[in-house]
Amino acid sequence: MTLLDHLPIAPVVIPAISAPVTMLLMRRHRSVAVALSLGGCVALAVAACTLFAIAQDGAIRSYALGAWPAPFGIVLVLDRLAALMLVLAALLATIVLGHALVTGADRRGWHFHPLFHFQLMGLNGAFLTGDLFNLFVFFEVLLIASYGLMLHGQGALRMKAGVAYVVVNIVGSALFLIALGLLYGLTATLNMADLAVRVAALGVADQGLVRVAGLLLMVVFALKAAVVPLHLWLPRTYAATMPVVAALFAIMTKVGVYAMIRTVPLIFGAQAGAAAWVPAPYLLPAAILGAIVGFVGVLTARGMREQAAFAVLASTGTLLMAVASWREATLAAALYYMMQAVVAGAALFLVADVTMRRRGQYADAIVPSPRFAGQDAAGLLYLAAAIGAVGLPPLAGFVGKLLILDASFATPGWPAVWATILVTTLIGVIGFSRGGSTVFWKASAADAGAVACPARSRAEFIAPALLLATLAALTVAAGWVTAQTRATAAQVMAPGPYVTAILGAAR
Repeated sequence: MTLLDHLPIAPVVIPAISAPVTMLLMRRHRSVAVALSLGGCVALAVAACTLFAIAQDGAIRSYALGAWPAPFGIVLVLDRLAALMLVLAALLATIVLGHALVTGADRRGWHFHPLFHFQLMGLNGAFLTGDLFNLFVFFEVLLIASYGLMLHGQGALRMKAGVAYVVVNIVGSALFLIALGLLYGLTATLNMADLAVRVAALGVADQGLVRVAGLLLMVVFALKAAVVPLHLWLPRTYAATMPVVAALFAIMTKVGVYAMIRTVPLIFGAQAGAAAWVPAPYLLPAAILGAIVGFVGVLTARGMREQAAFAVLASTGTLLMAVASWREATLAAALYYMMQAVVAGAALFLVADVTMRRRGQYADAIVPSPRFAGQDAAGLLYLAAAIGAVGLPPLAGFVGKLLILDASFATPGWPAVWATILVTTLIGVIGFSRGGSTVFWKASAADAGAVACPARSRAEFIAPALLLATLAALTVAAGWVTAQTRATAAQVMAPGPYVTAILGAAR
């Protein structure tokens, strides 16, 4: 085997090495540890882009750990969907880590860098794994790391939100194990490709039980994605944590959506009998409620971080309205929208971070304040991030929503989808206008002297500007990006080649 043949495991191995090495070096050789941490993110981005280029041929590649053949051993799978998510995670992580270094947010505790890389290990493993049990394992890795990152910087409010976050995810993990136990008891396997074959072959007597297992699995993924009514943990948690951490968390809810996209067409598709398209009756109503709750939260938020958290919730609802149809065209639109939603959500958190660092005692509260250093630049970044998050032209959010509207037309429930997207967009415009005018415009009109705060570097604006440049790139390259998402959706919705690539032509 050549070095390229081993590249699919690199997104898991790189952070797995970076995390303990940075932890060992941090106390005595901090500069070296920080350089290694940033180098690990850059190496991860290079590996992800290389894997994305490899996946362009449309082939599905499996990597068997220890040379144990599927379905008996652990297998990683590289396809278009996995490659797309790897690039998104690596790009976001590199920009967010750079912001943490520039602002000194990583200095608020000794373990920021190790936890950051363990989080990436869990994310990348979840995207690559071809086994449901190992999906559970990687979920736990990213969740345990997120517990530590969420508490980074300490504080009573953060601790209170952290306890609720931990309890919710422990419940989710318990349900995940129950679902896995049911599926294993019915099929004697947890390999996703093998499950696709065995679930389709189950007799009538087992159809009801496999449907229960499928629904439990979807509840777990919905909890991870903060789908209404399982969303209450998200606004509180994301608003309480440090903005630089919340910016990385912008992709974490999308892991739950990814897990649905990965498992439903493959395991619970048309061939699954009574369990076919198991979340379909419930997903669209929950998605509509999620978009409404999210954008109403944007309107009523009292702080910029809370507003960004509700924007993340709203984007998940909008995204799932497209996913809920389980059609190739709507899934392609959903993938485009997901990429821009992650970037726009992270940008909102980083803009909130820059703003609260410069407003002194006013922090990120949506209240008028005296002028502060860099107010005009922060206001422009906020305007651009809000345009992306709410889905207005000319940024990618507008393109994403247009794609969803076009793809969902004539699908069951399309009038509800159209009405929800149009109405919630209006609510989002009002909400962000209220927040932006209060913090950045009213403050200028009623200037009572500059806010006293420590000197800040203009370099703090680089990371949010890079994220917004990414949104602009997604808009300019919309034709190429949508071609990629269409090819990805086509591959996801045709599970036969996936099964063959993992188990062999004999299956």
